[in-house]
Amino acid sequence: MRQMVKKYSVLIGITISIILIMVAISVYPGGTMFDEYTTGFDWAKNFMSNLFGARALNGAENTSRFWAYAGMLLLPCSYAIFFMNMSKKIADKNAAVILKYGGLANIFFTFLTITSLHDIMLIISTSLFWACLIVITVMIMKTKLHLFKFFCIISLLVFYYTVYLWGISDWSLLPIMQKVNFLSSTLLILGLEYFTKQDDFAHIKSKTQKKLAANHAS
Repeated sequence: MRQMVKKYSVLIGITISIILIMVAISVYPGGTMFDEYTTGFDWAKNFMSNLFGARALNGAENTSRFWAYAGMLLLPCSYAIFFMNMSKKIADKNAAVILKYGGLANIFFTFLTITSLHDIMLIISTSLFWACLIVITVMIMKTKLHLFKFFCIISLLVFYYTVYLWGISDWSLLPIMQKVNFLSSTLLILGLEYFTKQDDFAHIKSKTQKKLAANHAS
């Protein structure tokens, strides 16, 4: 039983997180940045951050925030386990270190997104998360996992397009892309976690490792 929980810890953690966030969405009182008089959570107009305020955008007490807090606290822990597991699969030690410690640091900064430091912590945690996924993408490109190469590129394109929308303040499309970005990255993580193995990356070595191997051979 313990081995099964350990094996599927990423899936279990993400699933529970999503359930908690869905509960938060279901009890969100209402209001969007476009119309404060709406009722409930509008997937096309509400941002996920609307779930964390003391009051909803319609002025009512925000009954969703404690559910959202719980989901948001568990989610980065699940991601950190994934990055830790990927660091063990990848033979390149430099990439492995980035994934291991980047994933752990992301937990801390994601926790802080539910505080008054939300904006800056969101930028830091998002940067750490996607830096780790970019490292994984680089490693995937050196393998024969062609389907995952496609998925990695698509996921990165969705992310950069979402950042672009944020940069130009396109608030009409951004709420939708925020959810699409979350979905694409989460599916990618689950795919990489359960459908890749250490042998896929065994041939990839860092420059330092190659030099050490060459010196040892000589």
